Amino acid sequence: MILNTRKTLALGLIAVILAGGIFYAGFNVGSIQKVGGLALENSTSSLAANPEILWEAINLIKENYVSAKDVTDKDLIYGAVAGAVGALKDPYSVFFNPSDAEKFSQDLNGSFGGVGMEIGIKNSQLVVIAPLKGNPAEKAGFKPGDMILKIDDTFTNDMDTTAAVKIIRGEPGTKVKLLMMREGWKEPKEFEITRAIIEVPTLDWEMKEGNIAYIQLYNFNSNAGSLFYNSALSTLISGAKGVVLDLRNNPGGFLDISIEIAGWFTNRGEPVVREKFRSGEENVMRSNGPSALVNLPVVVLVNGGSASASEILAGALQDVRKIKLVGEKTFGKGSVQEIENLKDGSTLKITIAEWLTPNGRHINKLGIIPDVVIKMPDDGIINKKDPQLDKALEIIKQEINK
Repeated sequence: MILNTRKTLALGLIAVILAGGIFYAGFNVGSIQKVGGLALENSTSSLAANPEILWEAINLIKENYVSAKDVTDKDLIYGAVAGAVGALKDPYSVFFNPSDAEKFSQDLNGSFGGVGMEIGIKNSQLVVIAPLKGNPAEKAGFKPGDMILKIDDTFTNDMDTTAAVKIIRGEPGTKVKLLMMREGWKEPKEFEITRAIIEVPTLDWEMKEGNIAYIQLYNFNSNAGSLFYNSALSTLISGAKGVVLDLRNNPGGFLDISIEIAGWFTNRGEPVVREKFRSGEENVMRSNGPSALVNLPVVVLVNGGSASASEILAGALQDVRKIKLVGEKTFGKGSVQEIENLKDGSTLKITIAEWLTPNGRHINKLGIIPDVVIKMPDDGIINKKDPQLDKALEIIKQEINK
C-alpha cells in the first residue's frame, strides 16, 4: 500500500500562501523515474486511437505560429502535460515544470515574504482558506471564504493557486494590492498589504474559568505532536474538567499528526479516517492511543478555514465520540494527492484517493457541518468578539455538570 511507505501530508491546497511558511498538501511524497509512452484505458478515445494528434499539433505550432522562435520544444511539451492535467478539472492535481517544482519544494520546507494566508480554489474561484494568526492578512481582516478577484493588476479569472502565489509572495517590506469580495458585501474592496516574513504559530494553551482547558491548534506541522503532548499533560496535571479544542483557521498539515492527536481523545484501535481509492479499496487508519483525554468532555471549534487534517480530526471525534462541533461548515478538502518527481526535475501532483470519516461521510467538496452553527460577526477580530468560543464554553460547562 503506497501510504504505508511514504510520509503522508494532509492539508491542502497547493497554495502555501504566500506567506511563508508551512504549507502541506494532503499528499504522499514519492518519486517516479520513468516517463513512458501513452497508456490510456479508454481505447475509444480519439487520443488513444490516434496518439500522433499531439505531435501533429505541436509540429503545426512550430511550423505556423507567428512567434514560434520564442517557444521552445520543452515549453510545448510542458504545456501539453499541464493541459492534460487541467482537463481533470481537479484543483489539487497540478503539473509543475522544473522551476515551479523547485518553488513548490521551497514552499513545503522554507519561509518567504508574503501576507500570511492559505489560499485555494472553491467553485472555480480563488479564495482565502485561512488567514494565519498574527500575520498581515489576519490584521487586514481577511476571513475564510473571502474571494480574491485581483492581485495587483492581474485579475484572477482562471488563475490557479500556483500563479497566485507567484504574484502575492515577494520581498518583505514591499506591498501587494488585493481586490477582495465577501458574501454580504455590496461591492469589492481593495486592500494594500505590506509583505512580511511569516511566522506560523502551532499551538496555544490556557485554562479558562471553571477548569476548562482551551487548546488552539493552528496547524498539524511536525512540531504539533510534541506541543500537543505538553499541553495535554498540562491539562491533566491542572485538573481540567473539560477541553475546548479550537481548529478554526487550521488548514491542515501532516496526516500522521492528525491521527496521533486523535489518539489522545479516542480509545486505541478506534477508526480515525478511511482512505478510499478508485478501485474501491479502503485503508482504515486507526488510533494508537494514549487515550489520556478520552473521559473528559470535549467541544471542538471549526469554521471555513478548517481544512484537510483539521476536518479529519473533527470528523473522527464527531463520529467516534459524538463530540459536538461548534462554528461554521469546514472547507471541504478531503482528497489525497501523490507527488511524482519526473526525471527532468518536473513534478506531477495528482489526486489518488478520498478521505472519509469513520462513519463513511465524504469530506471532499462537502465539508463537515457543525452540530451548533454560529457565524462570526465581521467585526469579531477587530472588537475581539467570539460568540463561537462563548458557545463552546457554554456547552462544555453543561457537559461537565451532567
